[in-house]
Amino acid sequence: MNFSAAQIAELLGGKVEGDETVEVNKLSKIEEGEPHSLTFLSNPRYTPYIYETKASIVIVQQDLKLEKAVQDSCTLIRVQDAYTSFGKLLELYDQVRHSKEGIEEGAYISESAKVGSGVYIGSNAYIGDDVRIGKNCKIYPGSFIGNNSNLGDNCVLYPGVRIYLDTQIGNNCVFHSGVVIGSDGFGFSPTSENNYKKLPQIGNVIIEDEVEIGANSCIDRATMGSTIIRKGVKIDNLVQIGHNVEIGEHTVIVAQTGIAGSSKIGKNCMIGGQVGVSGHLTVGNNVKIAAQSGIGANIDDNAVVQGSPAFAIGSYQRSYVGFMRLPKMIKLLDKLQADIKKYSKIDNE
Repeated sequence: MNFSAAQIAELLGGKVEGDETVEVNKLSKIEEGEPHSLTFLSNPRYTPYIYETKASIVIVQQDLKLEKAVQDSCTLIRVQDAYTSFGKLLELYDQVRHSKEGIEEGAYISESAKVGSGVYIGSNAYIGDDVRIGKNCKIYPGSFIGNNSNLGDNCVLYPGVRIYLDTQIGNNCVFHSGVVIGSDGFGFSPTSENNYKKLPQIGNVIIEDEVEIGANSCIDRATMGSTIIRKGVKIDNLVQIGHNVEIGEHTVIVAQTGIAGSSKIGKNCMIGGQVGVSGHLTVGNNVKIAAQSGIGANIDDNAVVQGSPAFAIGSYQRSYVGFMRLPKMIKLLDKLQADIKKYSKIDNE
């Protein structure tokens, strides 16, 4: 789909400098601009690229001063904030890309399932018994939604998402390929025969509005009750959430983090990559956990921690400075020991 500079400027409330009839049909980075592409410039470090980009339209700051005219090579659209304006276009572009509707051949939908208006269901998707799917959802090929699950409005399930039975999902959620919601919690009981007996996992998973979950992340169903992901949580790729965990509103969890069963994470937390949280712990609100930290005890509100086991980040950093000095300290200690032996020998003589 083609858009002219005039149309884009009207949408963004900007002013065109150059050919307002020039059209674009794709987006690009300014250093990789191609003819008929749209890009933007907001970071001054990238200014040199505006004189050589092949992009047809560049969105720039209203007050940007250029060393020479560029209208012969590209058209400018001047706006109050180039980064925010380009972000708005990205959102619109993404909506256009996902504007599919209808049910493709090969999709299975149970007769007892209820599907809202404006929904897209791709080939080889499976919609189980008594499933409820809200309006304008996009369920891409190969996805599975188990019996008695509910999906709110405007949700996106990318190819290969697996939603086990009884899962409850709110509005405006996005699950990327390979996400598994509601697989069994890791519940096994040791027996007298020195092996393990599986405990049935009969709970479910509840995911509130505006949650996004990255590719190949897994959220286990509760043993009893619910594993709960609160509103606005953002989970990166390759994250494991154990059974009966609760994640508070607007918490962000980065890749390769694992949270063991029955731990409670507060709201507005930031958890770095490769963090491990032991089971049955409580992490307070507004907590920041640095990457590769190990959490083995409860954490109070507003704490910033690092290390394994994790402790206050200021103390950790001071300790790490000492750790880095250890080679010199050991060398000095060896010299002192040698001097002591030397002078002790002289005294004995």
